[in-house]
Amino acid sequence: MKTVSLDKVPRIKLNIEGAKGVHKQVPVSRDDGTPSFCFRVFTLEPNGHTPFHIHPFEHLNYVIEGQGALVNERDEERKVKKGDFAFIPPGEKHQIRNKSSKPLVLICAVPNEYE
Repeated sequence: MKTVSLDKVPRIKLNIEGAKGVHKQVPVSRDDGTPSFCFRVFTLEPNGHTPFHIHPFEHLNYVIEGQGALVNERDEERKVKKGDFAFIPPGEKHQIRNKSSKPLVLICAVPNEYE
């Protein structure tokens, strides 16, 4: 078993094309012995966003703090806020945007091989 407080997990700023104001933490991963999924926590600064991206597996998200939107390639938005869960199916191009003046913090569960 493992327990860890999020404030003890290293926070890394993403420096990838298309990302703006995004930080990532990985509190649980295959390095901890989990056989299938890892948990990542993303913090998006006000007006920050992930790049538009696509992959062959699902994303499972839970919003810890703040509000924002999930956006698909047709620029259709689904609003999300603290306490919301979101499912992004395999093969759907998507982006997460923080549309507020406060940080947007969310858990993102993905298969181990993606992390």
